[in-house]
Formats: sequence, C-alpha cells, structure tokens
Amino acid sequence: MSYRASWAPAPKPWRAQKNCWNLPIRRSAHQRMTASLSVTMAPAFRLSLKAKASDSMNHMMVDFTHERNLLQSITFLPVPATPEIHVADCQVFDNTVTVVWTLPEPDSKIDHYILEHRKTNHEGPPRAREDYPWMVVEGIKETEYTLTGVRFDTRYMTFRVKACNKAVAGEFSEPVTLETHAFVFKLDASSSHQNLKVEDLSVEWDSSGGKVAVQDIRKEKNRTNSPMHSPARTAMMSPKRAPSARVGRDRFTAESYTVLGDTMIDAGQHYWEVRFDKESKAFAAGVALRSLGRFDQLGKSNASWCIHLNNWLQQSLTAKHNNKARTLDCSIPDRIGIYCNYEEGTLSFYNSRNKTLLHTFRTKFQQPVIPAFMVWNGSFSVQTGLQVPSIVLSGQKRNSNTSSSNASLT
Repeated sequence: MSYRASWAPAPKPWRAQKNCWNLPIRRSAHQRMTASLSVTMAPAFRLSLKAKASDSMNHMMVDFTHERNLLQSITFLPVPATPEIHVADCQVFDNTVTVVWTLPEPDSKIDHYILEHRKTNHEGPPRAREDYPWMVVEGIKETEYTLTGVRFDTRYMTFRVKACNKAVAGEFSEPVTLETHAFVFKLDASSSHQNLKVEDLSVEWDSSGGKVAVQDIRKEKNRTNSPMHSPARTAMMSPKRAPSARVGRDRFTAESYTVLGDTMIDAGQHYWEVRFDKESKAFAAGVALRSLGRFDQLGKSNASWCIHLNNWLQQSLTAKHNNKARTLDCSIPDRIGIYCNYEEGTLSFYNSRNKTLLHTFRTKFQQPVIPAFMVWNGSFSVQTGLQVPSIVLSGQKRNSNTSSSNASLT
C-alpha cells in the first residue's frame, strides 16, 4: 500500500470517522482471539485497500467502504439436504433399473446429483466387505435416473444418492437394495463334445479337438507302465472321463456336437440369448432333459427341443423335436432369444433384435430341463443374466389362450 503523508506541527489523537478506521489499530488479547475465529478469504478475494488523507492532512486513513459492501453482498450456500430414495417408485425391468428420490424440502440451489450403485448377493444394507465396488454416475440433473443394459449376475443391487450445489456436496442417502432376479448359467465344458472349444460363455468349433485327444492317449500308451503312466490311469484322465457337474454324464460324442448349460430349470420363467455365426455349417439352440444321451443330436429325440440352422447345401431354419422338423418361414437372425416357462410347458424362440416370435413349442416338461446348444464348423456365444423382456411377457399373455399350431412337434 503506497501513501503520502504531510507534517503537522501539533499531531492530534487518532479518531474514527464514518465508514473509516484510523491506523494503526491496537487490539487487545481478547480482540485478537476473536479475530482468529473469522473466515480467512482466498488470495483472489483479498481486500484491495486504498489510502486516503484527511482534508487538513494531519492524519492518514484507510477507507473500507467498498470492501464492506462487497462482503455484505456475498451469499454463502448451505450444505444440501440428504435425499431419500423411494423404493415403491423404483422399477426393475428389461435389465434396466429406475431409481427415484426426493429432497425433504425443495432446494433451488441444487446443481446436480451423484448416484452410486453396487452389485451384491446380500439383501439389506451394504456390508463392510463386498465383492463388487461402488459404481458412480455423476451430473444427474433430475430426481430420478435409469441404468440401462445391466447384466443381472447377482441377486440384488444397492443404490445411494447425494445432492450437490456449486460449492459443496451433501450426505449420501440411506442405501436401498433392489432385487434383480434373472437367469444366470454357464456352459458346462466337461460335457461338451471334444471338437468344441468352450471358453466361459462362448464356443468355437475345433476340428482337431478329437484327433489331438486320441493322439495323446496313444502317446501315453507308448510310455513305460509306471504307476504314473499306466494305461488305466491314462483312461481315467481321458477327456471322455472328465468330471462333470451332472453325475454319470460322459462327454457328447460322435456327431452330437453338443454342450449343455450347468443350471437346471425346474420352475419359473427364464430368458437367455445366443448369438451365432450365420456361416456355421450347422447350429442349434434350445433345451434338453438330463436324460439326453451322449450320442443324441438336439431335436432328434424326445428329450430335446430346438431351433436348427442348416447351412449345408441350402440354408434353412427349422424347429425340431423327437426327430420331426418344421421349416420356419422367416428371415434368419444372427441372435436368438429363448424363453422357457416351465410350469406352462412353453418354449419360445425370438429374433432378439426386434422380439419377433419365430416358433413356440407347447408341451409338459416331466423333468427339469437344461439349456442346450450345438454347433458344427462355426461358433456362438451366450448371454445370460437377462430378465424376461416385457414385450415377450405381454406377447405370451396374448397367446396363452390360443391353440398351438405346433402340436405335431410337441
């Protein structure tokens, strides 16, 4: 601060004037302690003080009028209130979750909301240790948000939300847990044909699979008959005798290029999708009984129902059961949705892109069924963790009282 001063022969005591404070200011210990409790301003907002001399030039003053007006015009934003999630208004359908919340009182200063969600298999409040981390959605402007394209591979999802203004964020709401029921399964690699290379939920044809296994067995037979390399032990470790999730189940063999899911269906409504290579020489998808033989091909016995793609000579799509087939007059999709209602004995196939119905089997399942797939010279992948689409449910209700046109295949 720069200023000029004049010499006065008889200095007068310092005195206060309106809107001004004389310098220097001497403060007591109490005043210094009180000042230490005041708000410290950021460097960008520090006061810009201007020196001012009295008319008689007998003392100097610092005018705070402008700065005081600036301080009085500052509005401090309060911490936003804690939102409340309304479980009754939240919706879970079509693998989407809509979360709805409100504030205790309207607040025009709210700039946005932050929503966090986490998958869990436990109902109730979050636990100290969870297998899944919190996922964050920022910049939400409304008091609701919809998560789309979620794969429901856990039984529940937990949500919490907090409000933010331009200065500070409030506290998170009480977390709520929503049920996310869907059909989840994996492919049982131990049951698959040797020519099928199974990785998680994808399958690729491997023409050398069976040959490699036979060559390995022959190499083992040529080794010394030690306890570690005896023919008996080699047979036990053969892929044909690999442990299976289904007791007494051997691998599919011969021309049954099949692999099953690892989860049975014995109740309820379920839905899954399969994407396949349309250039595959042959492909099939459907369900099968546990009693399906290791030599049985899908659709050629009374223990399986499927849709079958044939690309050998002429491309065709057929519905097969008990060695009977019906050609389907429709375009061949690259992705099929499969719906199974166990109690009603309904098995329907859809073009999963537009949910157009391709075919429906109506029967009465006498035993639990398992998702089943077949591929020859091709590949496919399965998507699980899906809820039954609402458009499929509404279509099934409309057709529940109509007679089936597929009686010859049931």
